Amino acid sequence: MQTRIPIKNILAANQPQTQTKVCGWVRSVRSGKEVSFIALNDGSCFATLQLVVDPQLLETLPPGLGTGACLSVIGDLIASPAEGQDWELTVTALELLGGVDESFPLQKKRHSFEFLRSIAHLRPRSNSFGAVFRMRSALAFAVHQYFQQRNFVNVHTPIITANDCEGAGEMFRVTTLDPQNPPHKAGQVDWSRDFFGARTGLTVSGQLQGELFATAFSDIYTFGPTFRAENSNTSRHAAEFWMIEPERAFCDLTGNCDLAEDFLRYMVGYALEHCREDLDFFDQRIEKGLIDKLQSLYKAEFHRVSYTAAVSQLQNSGQSFEFPVVWGNDLQSEHERYLTEKIYGGPVFVTDYPKGIKAFYMRDNDDGKTVAAMDLLVPRVGEIIGGSQREERLDRLQQKMAAQGIAAGDLDWYLDIRRWGSCAHAGFGLGFERLLMYLTGMENIRDVIPFPRTPGHADF
Repeated sequence: MQTRIPIKNILAANQPQTQTKVCGWVRSVRSGKEVSFIALNDGSCFATLQLVVDPQLLETLPPGLGTGACLSVIGDLIASPAEGQDWELTVTALELLGGVDESFPLQKKRHSFEFLRSIAHLRPRSNSFGAVFRMRSALAFAVHQYFQQRNFVNVHTPIITANDCEGAGEMFRVTTLDPQNPPHKAGQVDWSRDFFGARTGLTVSGQLQGELFATAFSDIYTFGPTFRAENSNTSRHAAEFWMIEPERAFCDLTGNCDLAEDFLRYMVGYALEHCREDLDFFDQRIEKGLIDKLQSLYKAEFHRVSYTAAVSQLQNSGQSFEFPVVWGNDLQSEHERYLTEKIYGGPVFVTDYPKGIKAFYMRDNDDGKTVAAMDLLVPRVGEIIGGSQREERLDRLQQKMAAQGIAAGDLDWYLDIRRWGSCAHAGFGLGFERLLMYLTGMENIRDVIPFPRTPGHADF
């Protein structure tokens, strides 16, 4: 059997080839009396390959040739006389592998993203989502390449866990108990009789387990699915998403910011270098000026400012905000964007947040009011990375857990790394889909996930 050659490889070879086999899906068919033209795409790249076909050859095919049909083709690759393309394939043999009819839903050239979400199983065949998911694949590889080149150990943290890292309680329950008649003890559900012998759920973060490995391997990272049972239908929230979470021993907040800056700059540079064809499409059709935005970020200075100073700058800006700027409250998206777009004109780390609005595991600063936390803000988006130096002092961590009502027994394993061989360590989290939205210009998180999981939607 003759080997299929990806269209990307054929176009990259940039030289005539004889009796070349390609397979793919029809994007368009233009039939004439003397010659017919078929645009074929196999997903390996954004471009289509033009097939030049004798109409008599098409007459030998069974019914079903049209947009969306699947073909296997053999022909000679020659320089194209047509404008806008360098090569075309003169077909000598053609096989219809899978036909279509008029009900195929992608007949039109342009569809709304809302419509395409309703056919998520077919939308990868469209230009927009072909580009999105090629970018997703390339950047997932880049994540691993970045950390592996720097000797970080990849850790697969558990998806099922008994711990809520964020403390928000927005976890999906994992249970084998009868939901209509669960066992009770002392008036409450007896989770000891569940499959795992405890109340468990789908993880919201791999951070806590990642900290354990950082105190053995120094530099680690996790990259996997996380879940939030948050009943939110915004364009920035999904129930299932992927998180990138590095953790470093012997690292403080400054080193954590350094790593986050270097990582984000690397990912932007990788996209500009390796995904240019798809980025050109996003720049033309999705977000005008996207490439300029990414090039600016890649070259930009990453500013750093404390939360206290940032609040003062916002309060003195003369700008009227929907949400008042008050020390002790979390910064809203409008505040974050004003900081990065108007005050600093580029990316900025906001550090040292009030302890009352941050998680229990973040290290207390000497002022007794703030913790060694950081958020990286970028223009047009606001927060894209969040992290902290972790509290490595056993007594301080125990005090903070008690103050927040977190039972020490539930996290005794977490406290153990403070009991024996404790050291300063820090890490951050970056939502992979948030990164993809920034790099592609797509405005809805549902459009950068192959099969989005949102309230009321778990199709496919």
